[in-house]
Amino acid sequence: MWRKLSLRGRINLLLALILMLGLGINIARLVLEAGPRVQAEDQSVIRLAREFVETIVAGLNVAPDPDAQLDQIVDDLSRLRHVSITREGDAAGKTRERPEEEGDLRAPPAWFVALVHPEQTSVRVPISVHGKSQSLLITSHPDDEMAEIWDGIVTQLEVGSAIAIALLLVTMLVVGRALAPLQALSEAMTNIEAGFYDVRVEPGGSPELAAICAKLNHLAATLGEAVEGKRLLAERAVSLQDSERKEIARELHDEFGPYLFALRAHASALTRLSEADKSDPAAFRKHGNAILEQVNALQQFTRRILERLRPVGLAELGLREALGALIRMWSETHPDVEIESSISNALGDTGETADLTIYRIVQEALTNVFRHAEATAVNISIEAAERQTGVHGSRGCALVRVSDNGRGLRPDHKLGLGLTGMRERILALGGTLNVNSGDDGVTVEALVPKAAQP
Repeated sequence: MWRKLSLRGRINLLLALILMLGLGINIARLVLEAGPRVQAEDQSVIRLAREFVETIVAGLNVAPDPDAQLDQIVDDLSRLRHVSITREGDAAGKTRERPEEEGDLRAPPAWFVALVHPEQTSVRVPISVHGKSQSLLITSHPDDEMAEIWDGIVTQLEVGSAIAIALLLVTMLVVGRALAPLQALSEAMTNIEAGFYDVRVEPGGSPELAAICAKLNHLAATLGEAVEGKRLLAERAVSLQDSERKEIARELHDEFGPYLFALRAHASALTRLSEADKSDPAAFRKHGNAILEQVNALQQFTRRILERLRPVGLAELGLREALGALIRMWSETHPDVEIESSISNALGDTGETADLTIYRIVQEALTNVFRHAEATAVNISIEAAERQTGVHGSRGCALVRVSDNGRGLRPDHKLGLGLTGMRERILALGGTLNVNSGDDGVTVEALVPKAAQP
């Protein structure tokens, strides 16, 4: 049952139990103290009554009629509440009527009387009237004191219950208002789970709940931005894939078409020469050499296409050797540009996906340098790095940096499809890519996460 209660219900229930326990402890204390109180009051009343009687009967012998005076004294003392005073001869046969109290006291229940269990006390006070010995009997009546105590207990129970109920109602109201944002937080989380990231919660309640509301609003906004970024990334990835496919299709059409047409033409010529009555070896050699040239051109074109789709030798030779071959190719085609490269030995195994990503970054950066930068020097460095993935976690990465001393980028320059595709590929892997341009050239810096170790 406790687990099914809401936080508001738990707080209210605990408060009600505490109030009831406090009130019960106080009432129990009063009940347990009732016996000693009645006994102390009984002894005190008996003592005071005895002293009072001894004082007022001291002058009886000088009264004209001592017996009448004594009867008058006894009659006057009959109005006392907690004791009764009678002449010893009247004690057995005459029951004194108790005076009515101001206000009606609640009669104590039998269990309370049995718990207090008062003992009636009687004290005999001897007196002498004209040499004749007599005595007055002082008898305590604890019922009045018990009634007063019980009435006080009931009154305190009623007042305490009223105060406890009022305090409980006020606390329930305060707790209800303080915890009101919890319902809004729950509804907001449900909406966020359903994909409605534009939901917001009005901060309210205690400072802690207001801070949670603000954090949830920030979380919803961040999730919304992340989901939108993911959607844009997927859209851009599809767009880039379509663009690459169109470009490859165009190149296949533009390159393969003429080569195939030339091969068909030379093959047809060879067929006609073979059907001629007189063979011409020179013509055969001419068309054969032309076919070989076309086949060689097709092989080179096919190698370029395959290089774009998948670097040749990357899986077989590894990242270090594949990058070395790429750098040598650019150095041979552009001997006037100095290319320096360094790959840290601490890099270790980065994984197939990371190797391909690093290779593509260097390849795309070098392509842009030799196409646009007009640089005379290029520096390539690949080092091991760490990236924080949480409060207490990190992930191994490769820091790739390609810098040149070219003319830099124009202020209004936009990244091409190559680097844009690289950036989104790296973002999908959990890394980052930045392009910084200045008067001393362009620096492409990428943080590529390594493959998770099994």
